[in-house]
This record gives sequence, structure tokens and C-alpha cells, in this order.
Amino acid sequence: MAKKIIIGSRGSELALWQAHFITKELEKTGTKVELKIIKTRGDKQQEERFSEMPGQGFFTKEIEDALLKKEIDLAVHSYKDLPTTTVEGLTVGAVSYREDPSELLLINKDAVDEKRKFSLKKNAILGTSATRRKVQIMAMRPDLTVKELRGNVPTRIKKLKDGLYDAIFVASAGVERLGLDISGFHSEKISPQEFVPAPAQGVLALQIREGDKNMQAVVGKINHPEVEEVVKIERKIFNLFRGGCNLPLGIYCEKHSDESDKPFFKAWAAFAPEEKAIPRYYHFHTYMPEGWAEKVAEKIKSEKPASVFITRDIKEDDFFSRVLKANKYKVSGRAFIEFKSIPISHMPFGDWLFFSSKHAVKYFFEQKRDIGNMKIGAIGKSTAAAIRTYGKRADFIGYSTDTRLTGKQFASLVKSANVVFPQAKDSMRTVQQQFVNKSQTRDVIVYETIQKPVEDTPDADIMLFTSPSNVEAFFEKKKISSNQKVIAMGDATSHTLKQFGVKSVYLVPSFDEVGLLQAIFSV
Repeated sequence: MAKKIIIGSRGSELALWQAHFITKELEKTGTKVELKIIKTRGDKQQEERFSEMPGQGFFTKEIEDALLKKEIDLAVHSYKDLPTTTVEGLTVGAVSYREDPSELLLINKDAVDEKRKFSLKKNAILGTSATRRKVQIMAMRPDLTVKELRGNVPTRIKKLKDGLYDAIFVASAGVERLGLDISGFHSEKISPQEFVPAPAQGVLALQIREGDKNMQAVVGKINHPEVEEVVKIERKIFNLFRGGCNLPLGIYCEKHSDESDKPFFKAWAAFAPEEKAIPRYYHFHTYMPEGWAEKVAEKIKSEKPASVFITRDIKEDDFFSRVLKANKYKVSGRAFIEFKSIPISHMPFGDWLFFSSKHAVKYFFEQKRDIGNMKIGAIGKSTAAAIRTYGKRADFIGYSTDTRLTGKQFASLVKSANVVFPQAKDSMRTVQQQFVNKSQTRDVIVYETIQKPVEDTPDADIMLFTSPSNVEAFFEKKKISSNQKVIAMGDATSHTLKQFGVKSVYLVPSFDEVGLLQAIFSV
């Protein structure tokens, strides 16, 4: 294309970064570019709540109008701002790489409480304008007060610095792209699998006129097809709900390959039917993406409450119970094992401590042993959260439900360092077995498990087993019926269930509370 192309963009600092980034990418291909700034309705109405603004396209409509009128040749958008219902005559010709899609919680340092979820103090004031963020955070932290927060990323950060809020939500992608200094705050990056982002968060959309073959050829040179593939799934699921930007639905998708290099897809979702509802959480996977978005959307829409039994003692108002009960599920639970502390007779030297359960954390730290400068590893997010209640933070957190894989990753990280493993008397030692040099691992027995009676366990539609010991205790007196669905927390628990003849077992996608809920709502 010989002529100079004109890019249309909003004038915010982040929008200009995005436009300049695409300009540089296009210039690398020999394309000449000019930039035109266009003010949108979302820019003009800075104080109005999103939920009270009619229609869609708060940050895109005026730019799209300019594209249709041929005042510009290319529009650059944050893809998450672009309505999923395509404007007639326009199409997304290409997408950028994907910046980290995680949510970032920025907290004023006087509002930090590391013993609480996301390190935010009780009854804090949190700023966000996104309904999706509001329903998720209020489910996890109902003590918080959520206040409307508008403005571009630097403006929002300034409002936090000025003390108008204790904490605010921003997309990690915006902070990364602008290179903003957030060292004055405590920051908590929340994974997209736990706190589900907006569809296409972290991706730029390059919008052109439909049928413009010249521009399609130009932007096609900088397209990222692997990103395009997953965000199309995210946006398709969102579009099937016919909702606007205020729809409390988060969708995140990833593409993976199995051991035989066969591709498959994973998707996470958090959905609330209205702003004041507590969301449901989902996890899906497939080897066949064709028509998958429709199946995922239908599953989310057609939720049918069931009864759930979990093999642990539950509290009436904890996050797990509240989410299920709010969505009309019947929930009960009781551990089939109990624990007894074992005093540490000798504390071996080590560079690291590794905890493979919340119980190991409890029975180790209650003995008030001095760990000096030892680093800490945790099997998963739930165990890492337990460590935080004792004023410590995990330096390594495993994110796989395959304990062997976590063990291999941890062994690779620590190299030749010595590791102390506080554990149960009858521990399976799966993580230790992944070390080539077994002399690096030092076991410390801090508790033992004792079986409890199981005869009065209620029959539930869904049975969630949290450990191999609970499985063994259950099957000594009970059995699973053919119409019950069975969920296992981890590969070891799944393996034990199959040893007792349970053929169909659904694995939780992660070891935290959200992972348990994702399994229940998706099974």
C-alpha cells in the first residue's frame, strides 16, 4: 500500500501507547502511518457510572463511525472495550500479542493485611467501575465496600494515592504497557483462572472496513493467529449472552498441547445473572473447538442446582458454602479423618520449607519453630493462603493438580538446595520423589491422620473427595451409586478412587476454593 494510512485512537495515555505500538509494528513492514485522535463518549462522561450509561461501545463508537466514513483507515482498540456484536461494515482484521490478562489489585500500604484474602484489610473501600470485578470481589470479600471508579489508568492510580480509596482494580496489561511506577503501593496480581477477566483482556484489536483487501493485507503482516484463536472463543461465549459491557461475565481461554502434541483448549468463566448476585465459577476443556463456545454458553445458562457433599468440615458462611447456597445448591460436609499434632523432636537444616497441605502448615507453625531465612514452597494457592495467616509468604506456589509435575517444577527451581518437608506421618512423599538427589530432602513429621466414622454421610448428587485418606475411610463403610458424580482433589485422590472401582472421576482444576467450585458447577 503506497499511501499513508491513518490510525484512529482515543487520546488517553494507554490508548496512545497502543496506537504508537501498532504504528511501530506497521512501520517495520514498510507502511507509512499517521495518527488521528478521536474523543469517545466514555472519555467525555468521566463521572457517570458505566451501569447507568445506555447502549454499548462507550470507548469505541465514535472511532468506528470515523472508520465507516473513511476518515481513518484503521482503528486500534483495547479488544475488551470492543462490543462483541460487530458493527455492520467493519471487522477485526488482526490482533496483537496478549499482555498478561491478570487483574492487579493496588493497595495503599496502610490498608494492607497479609493475613486476609488478597492482603486487603477488613472493611476496606475498593474502587472499580466494572460489574464483573464487583461481583467476583464481593463474593470473595463481602466485608468490602465497592465505590465507583472512573478515569484512565494514571487517573485511577492518582485517586488511590490521594486516599479516596484503600485499593483499586486495574488490568495488569495497562500498568505493564505504560511502565507505571507502582512501588508506592502493595500490589496483588490475581491469576485469570481465579479472578476471571473480561474477554480478550490484554489484547489489541485492529479494526478495518469489511472488504478492504489492501488494509487486510497490511494488518495481516502483524497478526497473532494463536491469540486470535483463543480470544474469538472468549468473545463468542460472551456474545451468546447478548449482554453489554456491564454483563457480570468473565471469560478466559488458553490453548495447550498434550504429551502427544495434540492441541486442546481450556476455558474459565465466572458468571452472575445480575449485579447483586454471587457468581458461579466454571472450568471447561476440549480437543474440539468447533461449536464449543455454544456448548459452554449453554452449560452456564442452564445451571441446575444439586446437592453436594465434601469430605471436610465446612463453615456455614465460608466462601465455598456461600457461593453454593446463593446458587440454590444444598451443601454438606464432614471430614472422615482427624489430625493429631506430633511434636518436632529435631528440626533439620534446610534452605527451603515445602508444605504439601494446609494441615502441614498449621501443625508446623503452631510449634513456633524459628525458620530464619528459609524460603517457603507451597503445593497450591490454598496452602499458600494458609501460610499467609502465619505472617509468611510462599516463594514458590504450584499451580498444577498433578503433584508430580509440581514436584518436578519445584526440584528444578531449588537445584541443589536442601529442602525440609513438614508432613503427615503417613505422607505419600510424592514431591520428594521427584528429586534426583534424595539427600536434599529432609522430612519432619508434624501430624498424623486418624479415621472417623462415616455411617451417617448423606447421599448427595455430587461427592467431592479432598484426599486419598478420606477416600479410604469412606469406602470402608460406604460406596458410590451409579448416578452420583464424583470429583477428586488431585491425581493421588483420583487414583485412590479408581482403585475402589470409581470409573468416572472429575479432577478439580486447582487446589483453591475457586477450583473446587469450578469443578462442582462444571461437572
